[in-house]
Amino acid sequence: MSAPLTETRMTAADLAATFEAFNRHDIDAVMTHFADDCVFYTVAGTEAHGTRIEGRAAIARAFEAVWQAMPDAHWAHHSHFVAGDRAVSEWTFSGTDADGMRIEAEGADLFTIQNGRLVVKQALRKNRPPFRA
Repeated sequence: MSAPLTETRMTAADLAATFEAFNRHDIDAVMTHFADDCVFYTVAGTEAHGTRIEGRAAIARAFEAVWQAMPDAHWAHHSHFVAGDRAVSEWTFSGTDADGMRIEAEGADLFTIQNGRLVVKQALRKNRPPFRA
C-alpha cells in the first residue's frame, strides 16, 4: 500500500497529490505519505479531539468508509504549506449521504511529519448543518 519515498522531506506538492488522490478515492495513493504508526483525529466523535484512529490500515478503512457513505466526497480549493515538521492543508469539503443530506464546509488539516511521513492528521471542519441536496 505504501510507495517508497525518494526523499525524506514532505512538500506542499506531496500534500496536493494526497488530496488529489482523496478526490479520486484512490486509497493506495492517499496512504503513500502516511507512516505505519500514524494517528488520525477525525472531525467528529465523542471526545474533544473527535475520534482517534491509529495505524495505516485503520486509517485507510476510515477514509474508505467516508467514500462509501458519501460517494461524491470531494475536497475542493485545497492549498497546502509545510514548515519544518508541521504542515497545514486548507480545503472545502462537500459530500452527499444516502439520505440526500449534503455537507459543504470549509476545513483544515494540521499535520505532524517525521522522516518525510505524516504521523498525525488532525482534521478540523466548520460545524455547518447538513442540508437537503
